Amino acid sequence: MDVNTAIIVSMVIPSIATVTNLIFKNNPNLRDMLTLYAAGATFLTVLTILWEVGNSTTEVFALFEIIPGIDIAFNVEPLGLLFAIVASGLWIVTHIYGMGYMRGNNEKHHARFFSSFSFAIASVMGLAFSANMFTLFGFYELLTLSTYPLVAHKGTKEAIAGARTYLAILLGTSIALQLVAVIWTFTIAGTLNFELGGILEGKIAGPMVAVLLALYAFGIGKAALMPFHRWLPAAMVAPTPVSALLHAVAVVKAGVFTMLKVGIYIFGIDFLAETGASEWLMWLAAFSIICASVIAMTKDNLKARLAYSTISQLSYITLGMALATSMGVLGGGLHIAMHALGKITLFMCAGSIYVATHKTNISQMTGLGRVMPITFGAFLIGALSIIGLPPLGGSWSKWLLIMGSADTGQWIMILVLMASSLLNVAYLLPIVGKGFFVSDPENVGPVKEAPALCWAPPALTALGCVIIFFFAGDIVVFLTPLVTP
Repeated sequence: MDVNTAIIVSMVIPSIATVTNLIFKNNPNLRDMLTLYAAGATFLTVLTILWEVGNSTTEVFALFEIIPGIDIAFNVEPLGLLFAIVASGLWIVTHIYGMGYMRGNNEKHHARFFSSFSFAIASVMGLAFSANMFTLFGFYELLTLSTYPLVAHKGTKEAIAGARTYLAILLGTSIALQLVAVIWTFTIAGTLNFELGGILEGKIAGPMVAVLLALYAFGIGKAALMPFHRWLPAAMVAPTPVSALLHAVAVVKAGVFTMLKVGIYIFGIDFLAETGASEWLMWLAAFSIICASVIAMTKDNLKARLAYSTISQLSYITLGMALATSMGVLGGGLHIAMHALGKITLFMCAGSIYVATHKTNISQMTGLGRVMPITFGAFLIGALSIIGLPPLGGSWSKWLLIMGSADTGQWIMILVLMASSLLNVAYLLPIVGKGFFVSDPENVGPVKEAPALCWAPPALTALGCVIIFFFAGDIVVFLTPLVTP
């Protein structure tokens, strides 16, 4: 099939899965197998695009016109294709894990759950291949709406409250801030198309550049910049497969992906560097990195600790864009893939522990590593990748961000990144230490590994954290057109 058809198919397949989950809601085996087929087919479709296009940028094709100058339009470019590969590939793993978790934990309303999950992936595909800011904004909003039922899935008072916070912050920031930025951009530039080098140079100047960037940065609430980060810990009331979706596959990655797209294709990295308009954002990202890490250390609930870890790690990508250097952009783009593998591993391990023990607090996990060695071993690998220790994937993206900071003489940013890694050690490795090196027979009891569908997916993604270390250079080369005029 041609590339344009493949882009549409990548959105249609998960949309069909959205419907089949509801049609076959009373036949769980058929329903889950059809969704697994859909996940595999979506991934193969994206790989077909990769085979046909590589890291080149295709011509824009407009599906239909909204008003003169604004279309629903799509194309392929390296950053969007990388995001689509990560999201569609991890959908397969997350769906397998979701089947094990939902059944092993006796969760209800499976059909509704996997239907919303599938629609979220369809939204991500549309977002990844958007050719202009208007199209991206539409799929950005669809992603928020499709994941709201997932956050509220359990239907408890706590779940409903968390989902309302989730929806209020993400919709509030996007409508009150991001939409204003989009309208302002169209007003001054006459277009919303993504163009390498940006569309704003010569159209806006002075302090207004920083103001417009602020509207985008805070309006992209999914990037979880402080102080618009509370939705992310609030969403931890959802089942763990949702947390994996939020933190690795879809929502937060959609946020930082949008942040990079705005920096590269709306403002232009050279324009940001010349005006210094992103310097304040660099300092805010640095603050979010350190502050969220410190808060993570105070959390006893494992998912809450991982949530604040995600807030910190997302700000790495925002920092990469705000540095306005080639190395910073490449480091930020690479970190999308590296963090996805590491963080999905950690969240799936947390869910595996919950299925096997129904324990959620780190203080309750003493000695569990001795009876759940696969789960805790996978957690260790994921943690070391997040920390940035070779030979694991996270080390390369952090190195590029450090080089980007050095390029601009931002030595404090280098110290921030190094301090962050030490804080990562402080809040992640004690979990593994409690599990493996402290014996507590009374706490362990008859515990054993969760069902294979719960421990096998994180074991697979942990292996991915190692493998991707050796292919990081290829990913950087793949992303190089982003910084090449």
